[in-house]
Amino acid sequence: MKRREFLKTTALATAGAAILGSCSPNGDRKRDDRAPKPYKVGGKERMKLTWESYELQLAHVFTVASYSRKTTPDVQVEIAYDGFTGYGEASMPPYLGQSVESVTGFLSKVDLSQFSDPFQMEDILSYVDSLDPGQPAAKAAIDIALHDLVGKLLGAPWWRIWGLDAAKAPATSFTIGIDTPEVVREKTRECAGRFKVLKVKVGLDNDEQMISTIREITSLPLVVDANQGWKDRQKALDEILWLKEQGVQMVEQPMPKEMLDDIAWITERSPIPIFADEGVQRLRDIPSIKGAYSGINIKLMKCTGMREAWKMASYARAEGMKVMVGCMTETSCAVTAAAQLSPIVDFADLDGNLLISNDRFEGMVVKDGMITLPDRPGLGLIKKS
Repeated sequence: MKRREFLKTTALATAGAAILGSCSPNGDRKRDDRAPKPYKVGGKERMKLTWESYELQLAHVFTVASYSRKTTPDVQVEIAYDGFTGYGEASMPPYLGQSVESVTGFLSKVDLSQFSDPFQMEDILSYVDSLDPGQPAAKAAIDIALHDLVGKLLGAPWWRIWGLDAAKAPATSFTIGIDTPEVVREKTRECAGRFKVLKVKVGLDNDEQMISTIREITSLPLVVDANQGWKDRQKALDEILWLKEQGVQMVEQPMPKEMLDDIAWITERSPIPIFADEGVQRLRDIPSIKGAYSGINIKLMKCTGMREAWKMASYARAEGMKVMVGCMTETSCAVTAAAQLSPIVDFADLDGNLLISNDRFEGMVVKDGMITLPDRPGLGLIKKS
């Protein structure tokens, strides 16, 4: 038999075996009920964007180096399409410089009805981003809702769509704000048995008192966030050396973001990683801070959402930087969206939903201090009645 005839015969035999393998004994093709049934886009369906303002109520007064607050303004967003609904959220702590009015004003400009296919996420989110050079929280709300919607249409959670292993999600830190020793002791007792890592806000003149008070209660690993509160690099480095002795694993935003050379000086000498928070907002910021920090803290409200967060994590890794995923004060909607990225990060600070008393959703949960991702389509949210 010639080589060409042999190959032809072999191919036909292989194809015949495949056909027979998918048929019942009487020759009828079997139906595999386990086969995926992807959503088919078609018809005249269009996406509909709606929103409402919502004020988040904090369980305790929250104090950082530059302000205190008991509430956080928020806007809840929905994108409806062919009987499915995607949920999103814009949270606006003071330093972002955004408001309910600015967010809703931006949302009123967005026309999603021009897109017939929700799966064209790059085109849709590029269009949204082009409408205003700012408004990252408003853009994040749309991005989160669109991801939730498309995940539901696909019938899979986003951590799986991204190819991640939910079992690799890390522990999340729990934040203790700046307060009196009595309140700090109370907060530490409340959370020390539920979490594996605590995050401590520092940056004022009582930093050592804060850490020492917490150490009266627990020996858990700590991370600290100075929120740009330190102004002298030598004093900052001296404090970092002391913090290392107290079991602190990393420092977030030690100095004002404009003092990049001083931060780079600290990072070069620090025995623990130094992360940028206010110093990095979006993907385009990473090249300018490379070498000045050990890693970046990605927050959806800063970077416009999950699409850019994924790109930031990939770029930072390629540059040899560490990655942290964080959040603002948010409901479980935005926190669960950020948590989809958590299996690939070095640190996670996803406790914003745990700091409020009026969460509208069930989503990511913390079990024995560890992030546990829902195995439901989209973000895996359940809206409370």
